[in-house]
Amino acid sequence: MTAFTQRCLSLTLVLTSLLCPLMGSAEDASPSNQPAQDARLPIEELRVFAEAFDRISRAYVEEVDDKALLEKAIKGLLSELDPHSAFLDADSFNDLQETTTGNYGGLGIEIGRQDGVIKVVTPMDDTPASRAGILPGDLIIELDGQTVRSLGVNQAVDVMRGEPGSEVTLTVLREGESQPIEVTLVREVINVSSVRSRLLEPGFGYLRIAQFQADTGAEAGDAIAKMNDLTPLKGLVLDLRNNPGGVLQAAVAVSDLFLNQGTIVYTEGRLDPANMVYEATGRTLMPDLPLVVLINEGSASASEIVAGALQDHRRALLLGTATFGKGSVQTVLPLTNEKAIKLTTALYFTPNGRSIQAEGIQPDLRVERSTVTRVRSNPFAVQEKDLPGHLSAPEGTQPSEQSKPDLSAQAQDNLAGWNEDFQLTEALNLLKGLNILSAASAMPSTVTPRDQTDSE
Repeated sequence: MTAFTQRCLSLTLVLTSLLCPLMGSAEDASPSNQPAQDARLPIEELRVFAEAFDRISRAYVEEVDDKALLEKAIKGLLSELDPHSAFLDADSFNDLQETTTGNYGGLGIEIGRQDGVIKVVTPMDDTPASRAGILPGDLIIELDGQTVRSLGVNQAVDVMRGEPGSEVTLTVLREGESQPIEVTLVREVINVSSVRSRLLEPGFGYLRIAQFQADTGAEAGDAIAKMNDLTPLKGLVLDLRNNPGGVLQAAVAVSDLFLNQGTIVYTEGRLDPANMVYEATGRTLMPDLPLVVLINEGSASASEIVAGALQDHRRALLLGTATFGKGSVQTVLPLTNEKAIKLTTALYFTPNGRSIQAEGIQPDLRVERSTVTRVRSNPFAVQEKDLPGHLSAPEGTQPSEQSKPDLSAQAQDNLAGWNEDFQLTEALNLLKGLNILSAASAMPSTVTPRDQTDSE
């Protein structure tokens, strides 16, 4: 037996011994309880793998360490499954933790892989990427002049992260642009604030969730309570645009703020631990508050869970454009103390059983991101009150102060900036309409009948 044959045989035996327990576990977990021969090891394929490994190790133009080569093989196994499964070395695992907690050095950009290039899922709020005008859907074709076609998502992330103050140049293709666009960004320490809030007008609140982190549910609840203390809320805009997702439990907690019963989301996978159902707890903060949710093509994963749950329960109206369509669940499975794999283990479903994987959530009201130009009124227009000798309204029939529109300083500031965010303006108008309809249906008629007189 030659040394080459012995090495291939040894590799095959090692792989077989490693895979046997895994195959047994998979068979035990199989609901169909198929015969053992259906789960037999592909010995011939393992032999081919061992032979290919040995030939690469011996004949590649540069010497490759066997450990490094095995690690590359694992990366190849995962990269061919789906865009979200990946091998995590110690650095990659730390990066994942930093992203979850919202504190890391880089550009503030969520990416995925599509047709051999890196696609922008969304830029994060108040980061170098968002300030430079990077948009969801942009395709990154080069990083610092080097093509990304051979890079995976994790490798691209490694290139874009670095020392704060250093520069990186992105070359992007954008829909509607005939030529690639070069953008030079300066890396910063990214501290992603999960929740921001403000009053749009007295009684109408705005809650922005940029990313779902561990404490997002509690932070969102506190923000709503503080706005309600300032002025009793008559409506709320929940902004999930360009929210790349994050922690599943945080999405459940945010949904629970508005739902007092029923399923929020459920997951289905091959193994029992992947099959989970998340229900509303009944500890609802705002069970009846009129709610409009803003979504767009940058809303992904956990933000789609919230949007889908509120839509299925008819708890909110969704306004904007269709979401990204990431309906899969990734689980981090440790291999050693320093290495792990991030593996897609389940798909999640909305309460009505919709899978949004590659489909996304469709808005109830489609409103594109737009720039709208205000039409100036005619300064020479004449109204009845401008005509000489016009009749005045009878005494006591003028509008009361309560019926006049709110012209507070804050309301006027919002009107002045209406052109900056057309979707938000439309959401506020929708909330006002819902509030008017709700008040009209709950109140008796306010029409005062005229005095009746007898006539002959």
